[in-house]
Amino acid sequence: MNLADSLPLLLLALVAEAAFGYPQVLYSAIGHPVTWIGALIGWLDRGLNRETASFAWRKTAGVLGLAILLVVTITLAAAVQWLVLTAGPLGLVPLALLASTLLAQRSLHEHVTRVAEGLEQDGLDGGRAAVAMIVGRNPRTLDEPGVARAAIESLAENFSDGIVAPAFWLGFAGLPGIAAYKAINTADSMIGHRTPRHLAFGWAAARLDDLVNLPASRLTALLLIGAAALDRDADACGAWRAVRRDAGRHKSPNAGWPEAAMAGALGLRLAGPRVYGDTPVDDHWMGDGRAQAHAGDIRRALGLYRKACGLLWGLAAAGAVAALMASR
Repeated sequence: MNLADSLPLLLLALVAEAAFGYPQVLYSAIGHPVTWIGALIGWLDRGLNRETASFAWRKTAGVLGLAILLVVTITLAAAVQWLVLTAGPLGLVPLALLASTLLAQRSLHEHVTRVAEGLEQDGLDGGRAAVAMIVGRNPRTLDEPGVARAAIESLAENFSDGIVAPAFWLGFAGLPGIAAYKAINTADSMIGHRTPRHLAFGWAAARLDDLVNLPASRLTALLLIGAAALDRDADACGAWRAVRRDAGRHKSPNAGWPEAAMAGALGLRLAGPRVYGDTPVDDHWMGDGRAQAHAGDIRRALGLYRKACGLLWGLAAAGAVAALMASR
């Protein structure tokens, strides 16, 4: 698939996902593509990750498992894309609907909105219950500002790896590109942890996830800075300063970029020390504003997110027009 096809496909997929999301009735009936990918990862983990094996063997097995995952995912996605496109240009519509299942604009907005609503309607307990659905940290350790910051951080980071990154790979390589990205990202979330079981086996997934997210994390920061320039309640210059100063100080090579941009745009401090399960993580702060965030800041962040999604649509549309004109 060339760019004259993949970029219009990207635009259609973004619009379709924002409009319809992934219907609950469909999820209840057949699950979700990511759950299918997760089932394959779980099967590979159980079959290849032998706890009695040496560290070197388990690391090699992780590379092999990741290769199998990608071969299966890319082959199936390429076959589906070829079959759908045999219908001609109109095949882009059903293909866009398929690709839209691997984007998360609508669901991310809904989940983060529930945190703001939880804080507003039920106080700390409501906020903790809602934020526990979208973050890995221990909600019992969070006060109300901590809940609000966690929701905003999740919005920023997931805008990058749940929307911009899959959109980037869809626009670059069609359905196989976005499917491969989601396979890598899902593998990282399932096995890319520094636990005794997955330190060796998940090494390849974690490193490859860092690599494939590099371009999108930087693009996400630029989109948020651009969105801040369009929002009278946000500070584009502050977002730019925070990215330049703080993004590289984050423990993650990618998460710091969108988090720093969001923090600087809203005049907040994000990231910093936090607790995952019972394990404290001492990380740098992103931004130099106030740490006392509240539900209103979550809603400001959502407004910035919507504008940034609009800019992403605009980039996809401009790219599609340019690619179509160049192909003539």
